[in-house]
Amino acid sequence: MINKVVKDADEAVKDIHDNAVLMLGGFGLCGIPENSISALLKTGVKGLTCISNNAGVDDFGIGLMLKTRQVKKMISSYVGENAEFERQLLAGELEVDLIPQGTLAERIRAGGAGIPAFFTPAGYGTEVAEGKEVREFHGKKYLMEEWLQADFSLVKAWKGDSAGNLIFKGTARNFNPMMAAAGKITIAEVEELVPLGELNPNEIHTPGIYVQRIFEGKNYEKRIEQLTVTQK
Repeated sequence: MINKVVKDADEAVKDIHDNAVLMLGGFGLCGIPENSISALLKTGVKGLTCISNNAGVDDFGIGLMLKTRQVKKMISSYVGENAEFERQLLAGELEVDLIPQGTLAERIRAGGAGIPAFFTPAGYGTEVAEGKEVREFHGKKYLMEEWLQADFSLVKAWKGDSAGNLIFKGTARNFNPMMAAAGKITIAEVEELVPLGELNPNEIHTPGIYVQRIFEGKNYEKRIEQLTVTQK
């Protein structure tokens, strides 16, 4: 079995090049590859196309790379928590492709499954449909959407082993597993890295065949995007 462990985030991302297409897993601020993003900030790589459900916030997640102008284009679903994203969009400094959340998830899943296109009713009759093929099935209109794939997928898991097998926890299972399958090179950072054989095979969410590099991360902040409390 191949040992896919690398020393740290710096080593894991060192060959990510200018103008690369990246997928970054997670949902909101949960399950995002914090260490890998920090390492990319240090490399200064630029011209990135980032595929992610959201764009982080101004001082965390992808928002940090937006501030340093390393991101050329965002392909996302929900971006409402990032003021710098909004500023760059309105100023014409950032290319943006907004996609319905379910369509985004399915395009990524299709990329990992090797399915180049599929049809969905989401977005028909709106700006989302502009320039896309439309077909009718059983009396209803559907748009053709193409798969999404990436040069590098950056994912974050709860546990992983030296062969790259991954277990995600809770909300971190949103987007991370499907992105792991849709990247030409998948880099996984984990909270706990264990020896091969310690993970229960029945609990593995992403098999190691999809992962090329893995490392144990550190200093995870695990922020809450919107804290809501009840007054007593």
